[in-house]
Amino acid sequence: MQKIPKTMSTQHPDNIRAPFFASGSVIEGDDEIKEAFYSYSHLGCKEQLWDCEGKEADTHVVRKLITRHGDFFAKQRLGKDIFLTLRVPNPEVEKSEAKILLEALESIPRNFDISRAAYGDDVAPIFEVSLPMATSARSLSRIREYYRRFVSGKGKVSLMDDDISMEKWVGRFMPEEISMIPLFETMDNILQAHETVREYAEKEKLGAVRVWLARSDPALNYGFLSAVLINKIALQRLASLDVKTFPILGCGSAPFRGNLRPDNLNCLKGYPSVETFTVQSAFKYDHEERDVVRAVEKINSHQVSGPAQVNEEEALDIVEKTSSEYMLQVSLLAPLINDFARHIPQRRRRKLHIGLFGYSRSSGALTLPRAITFCASLYSLGLPPEILGLSVLSPKDIGVLAGCYANFETDLKDALKYVNKDNFGILPIPREKGRREGYRDFDFEIDEQHKAVTDAIADDYAKKSPSLQENIIAAGAIRGFLG
Repeated sequence: MQKIPKTMSTQHPDNIRAPFFASGSVIEGDDEIKEAFYSYSHLGCKEQLWDCEGKEADTHVVRKLITRHGDFFAKQRLGKDIFLTLRVPNPEVEKSEAKILLEALESIPRNFDISRAAYGDDVAPIFEVSLPMATSARSLSRIREYYRRFVSGKGKVSLMDDDISMEKWVGRFMPEEISMIPLFETMDNILQAHETVREYAEKEKLGAVRVWLARSDPALNYGFLSAVLINKIALQRLASLDVKTFPILGCGSAPFRGNLRPDNLNCLKGYPSVETFTVQSAFKYDHEERDVVRAVEKINSHQVSGPAQVNEEEALDIVEKTSSEYMLQVSLLAPLINDFARHIPQRRRRKLHIGLFGYSRSSGALTLPRAITFCASLYSLGLPPEILGLSVLSPKDIGVLAGCYANFETDLKDALKYVNKDNFGILPIPREKGRREGYRDFDFEIDEQHKAVTDAIADDYAKKSPSLQENIIAAGAIRGFLG
């Protein structure tokens, strides 16, 4: 087994500030090559996610990195000391993007050739592929088998009778094998991750598997409490397997999306069995570089232990009732969120991610923007999305949460300081007689500076003022994240 990186720099567009190397406020194209080098060389991240899902991805990334920074990558070898991991579209879900998977797989041997030409060895710079919205062991094995047969395997093929093989014609296709990282995103798939991993490891005869658990999309789909609890259950179940697992958790800076920031590394104690944490754009660019470097060093040096213990029956009971209430409230808010989301500034060029709320209304499902834009919209209006679903919690539930979710109160306080109850009048949530506002059960202090800006945002939105986006950015700067 190779070194397992503990920090994965990703391309999630949750930042307010543009990095110094970007050509504009929207990161795209060659900026992402610069971003990868910056994440390795300055911030100390051990892995860079190269995202081919939902956006244009440069398949010549290794050539450009080595050409521009050859001395650095001679000492910090891609595939040995630091890592570059592809995330590809899932053909079972993203039909229009399906063939991008094949393009990405074909790029792996080409990038291998570039590295070998530069450094004279057989260290593969790319050998891991993450499959989003993973649903089965077969979907993972299918990609590995395609790579074996039609990418690395084509080297043994001759195009005509009595002709030389492809590898004698154009060279070997290396590496011969790739590793798959399943990314589980829906509740059912997260809770069954251990079964999928067990089946996959048995079929492929693997002793270890990296497993990625989503944090943002489950929060968007079921509420932040449900996202936390189902991930904790999944981690507990994964730890019970005979096969060794190395979990990745996709935490963002917003409390709703994980609350992982340079000034708050509580996730390390909240998820003690997680091997790799994602370092997203707000983490990297909305804080002082020295603070980011220090935080990355701490994550890189943290010691992994057993998972937090969860009473699954009690936790799933909380998931069931809070997610039901959350989805009811979100369905009422959806028209407002979708309209307001048009004003959220774009930070990276990408397309719609298809998830539970990503299908069109014609299919009968609810449509919402991506998780970052969803969060940015509600925080900007003074309604932290963590509030949604809280009203159904009983004192017993809060006691259960205190026992298994060590950061519950601190995460909630970090979110509730952005409440602006003066704006609640514009929000289409019914005020039934006797209905509890669950957030009032907790002690918190309002960030008055943020409240003042969200007052202005509500006024701008009502009047269709041109200063609306400027104030959305100002509020995000106070929070230290867009969404």
